[in-house]
Amino acid sequence: MTTKRTLGLAVAQMGPVHLSDTREAVVRRLVEMMRDAKGRGAEMVVFPELALTTFFPRYWMDEAEAEARFFEPAMPSAQVQPLFDEAKKLGVGFYLGYAERTPEGTRYNTAIIVDRAGAIVGKYRKIHLPGHSEHKPDAPFQHLEKKFFEVGDLGFRVFDTMGTRFGMCLCNDRRWPETYRVMALQSAEVVVLGYNTPSLNIHWNEPVHLRTTTHLVSLQANAYQNGIWVAAAAKCGSEDGHHMIGSSAIVAPTGEIVARSLTEEDEVICVKADMSLGEHFRQHVFNFAKHRRPEHYRLIVERTGAGEPLV
Repeated sequence: MTTKRTLGLAVAQMGPVHLSDTREAVVRRLVEMMRDAKGRGAEMVVFPELALTTFFPRYWMDEAEAEARFFEPAMPSAQVQPLFDEAKKLGVGFYLGYAERTPEGTRYNTAIIVDRAGAIVGKYRKIHLPGHSEHKPDAPFQHLEKKFFEVGDLGFRVFDTMGTRFGMCLCNDRRWPETYRVMALQSAEVVVLGYNTPSLNIHWNEPVHLRTTTHLVSLQANAYQNGIWVAAAAKCGSEDGHHMIGSSAIVAPTGEIVARSLTEEDEVICVKADMSLGEHFRQHVFNFAKHRRPEHYRLIVERTGAGEPLV
């Protein structure tokens, strides 16, 4: 018989962060939402991707300027330390996305998990970098993640903390089924992620409503097909005139959205997530050990792009 375990799981969506906003002002917003989440019973709070700054890859600039303005050479920095202190005071863990510059000078789009004692217990560096590296002067904005970040080098790992197995990813990673399956094969129970998703696709004329539809489909399908909870936090609204989608959500292993944001502002959503629900799906529906046939999946790792049919 499965023992019921629950986790107070919160998503702290952020409204716009403008170029003129300071780290200190942003961290105060994060602290306020963490307190709100704690008051609703949260034990884990999920903040967005690049939560400390505006989504700077939309602007063409040289790497040195980007590093000076938007990257964190250490975590926590003095400006971010109050968030860690508040987590320890409240006894709440959190996930946070930010731009990392390593001591060697390498730049990553990074996320961390911090436990209830305010200690970093897990780190992830974004693998599926979207966008481009060259300047597109005719585009309404840039999407320069391939210019400012290196592909993550830590893989998709799973971390045991707060009595739960957590996996992490960031933004575009959420659209790739391999992201979740690799973590599910490590017995992940919850995948947490942040995103900054422009409402306008500069690469093709995608109807705006599809940006939200495909976002939610990705969360729901992968939660169900891996028997996991998925908690996704947006930074959204109009940042200096550049609009991004909201629709932060918490999805159950059933594939159902159990909480979803209503605004494009700072907003906390929270659920008491039943971990045993995922165990039921992993045992009775997607029992990997019993039903997977990896000998027939080799093309997934042998090919990067699509090729000719097998003969």
